Amino acid sequence: MNSTIKVDEFYDMFIKNFISVVLSLIINYINGTFVIVFFKNIIFCSDPRYILYIHLVINDMIMLSVSVGLQVTKYVLRTFSVSVCCVVLLFLSTVTKNSPLNLACMSIERYIAICKPLHHSQICTVRRTYLLICFIWTAAAAPALSDIFIALSNRPPSFFSTATSCHMLFIYNTWQHTVKDTVVNVVYLSFEWTTLIVTYLKVFSAANAASADQVSARKARNTILLHGVQLLLCMMSYITPFMSTALVDLFPQSRSNILFILFLLSNVLPRLLSPLIYGLRDKQFVERVKVYFCYKQVRTQIIPVK
Repeated sequence: MNSTIKVDEFYDMFIKNFISVVLSLIINYINGTFVIVFFKNIIFCSDPRYILYIHLVINDMIMLSVSVGLQVTKYVLRTFSVSVCCVVLLFLSTVTKNSPLNLACMSIERYIAICKPLHHSQICTVRRTYLLICFIWTAAAAPALSDIFIALSNRPPSFFSTATSCHMLFIYNTWQHTVKDTVVNVVYLSFEWTTLIVTYLKVFSAANAASADQVSARKARNTILLHGVQLLLCMMSYITPFMSTALVDLFPQSRSNILFILFLLSNVLPRLLSPLIYGLRDKQFVERVKVYFCYKQVRTQIIPVK
C-alpha cells in the first residue's frame, strides 16, 4: 500500500459531509415523527411491543447522530484526544450493539404473543419491558467498557493524552482486543440468530397447528423474518472493517470514497429501515401518523397571518 494517503479536497469533503448530514436529518425527521406519535398516544406507551419498537427507533436516531457527527468532526479536526475518543467510541459501540439485541427481544415478544397468548399479559408487562431495555444497554456496554480496561492495562497513562484519528483500529489494536472482539461477536451473533430462528420456527408451527388466528400468526412470522433482514444489515458494522481493508488494498487511490460508501451502507441507510419495516406495516401507527400530519396542516392553515 502507498505510504501516503490521499486527502480529500475541500469540494469532495463538503459533498460527502453534505450528503451524510442531509440523509441523517431526513432519516431522523422520519424516525422522530414516529417517536412523537408514540408519546402522544397512551395506547402505545402501555404496550411492550411498541415500547421495544420505539426504543429501537430512538437508539437508531442516537447512533445515526453520533456516527455522522463523528464523521463530520473527523473531517474538520482530523485528530482527537485519545481520552475523548474513548468516550465517544464507548457510546457508539454500545448503541451499535443495542440494535441486534433489541431485535432479538422483539422476536421473543412476538413468540410469546402468538405461542403463549394466555400468559403474554403476565410475562410481557411494561415494567419488565423497561427492565429488559436496561439489560440490553448493560449487555451492549460491557464489551465497550472492557475495551477501555484492556487499553488501560496495556498502555501508559501518557497514551490517553495524545492525539490520534478517532477509530477503534488506532486505539484498540492489541491482541487482547482482537480476541475479545472475536469472542463477543461470536457469542452475541449466535444468541441473536438462534433466537430469531427458534422463534420463527415456533411461530411457524403454531400457525400451522391453529386455524383460529392465522392472520396474526402470519404477521408475526413475517415480522420475525424482517427482523432477520435487519439483523443482516446490522452485521454490516461487523464486516465493514474487513471489507474496507480488502477494498482499500485493491484500490488505494479510492480509499476515501470506499470508506464513505461503506459508511453510508453500514451506518446511515439501515437506520431508515425501522420506520419502513415496522411503523408503516402497523395500521395503528400509520393511522395516527396521518392524524398527526393532518393536525399539523390544519393548525398551520388556521394561524392568522399578521
